[in-house]
Amino acid sequence: MAVRRLAPDAVQPASFAFSKDNLAWAKTIIAKYPEGRQASAVIPLLWRAQVQHQYWLPRAAIEYVGEMLGMAKIRVLEVATFYSMFNLEPVGKHFIQVCGTTPCRLNGAEKIIKVCEERIGEQRHVSADGNFAWLEVECLGSCCNAPMAQINNDYYEDLTPESFGKLLDDLSAGRPVKVGPQNGRRGSEPLSGAKTLTDPALYDGSVVGSWKARFEADEANKAIAAAEAVKAAEAAKAAAAEAAKG
Repeated sequence: MAVRRLAPDAVQPASFAFSKDNLAWAKTIIAKYPEGRQASAVIPLLWRAQVQHQYWLPRAAIEYVGEMLGMAKIRVLEVATFYSMFNLEPVGKHFIQVCGTTPCRLNGAEKIIKVCEERIGEQRHVSADGNFAWLEVECLGSCCNAPMAQINNDYYEDLTPESFGKLLDDLSAGRPVKVGPQNGRRGSEPLSGAKTLTDPALYDGSVVGSWKARFEADEANKAIAAAEAVKAAEAAKAAAAEAAKG
């Protein structure tokens, strides 16, 4: 297991505090837990602190969350250093996590990694302009859209060296970018287009209409059958009464 340490003192901020909006959000999260169990909110609060602080957790943020939850600082530090979702050193404005697991490797992840190496440098190295840092990670669960990368909170899928390079250019220039597949497909449908649920009648109401008419007819037939059964039962009862008189 890799040893995870806090960033050097030279890059540590002197203090940390949630913004007004994040503080209100944190109080809402803490209120979800019963009295004495506030420590259960440590992971979401650390995550929010990380997002607020350029996607990495300084010592001051870890201690701030500990004080807010009434936890010993070492307990919060244990959480922050255990989970790889928490970055303990600067990662730049746009933190890139490139999936290097088998499906992505088979579909060209090594080319995406090469772009990162050429444009940014070694893993965990922040680019000179402060915009990027990257890391190869295990499966991010988007195998149908391999190769892919997560940048901050968003997935960018179906990448090629060209589309990935353009994505980095746009992010660097502050231009809007499209999250999700970068090759035009929707979600994780087949590359050649959707194969199922393509009948237009499924969406124009005609199928629902015919189903509804059949359903209503079946219900009407059941009602008629029930009425006839009641009528037959009453007739049989009347006949039995007549027979008893005779």
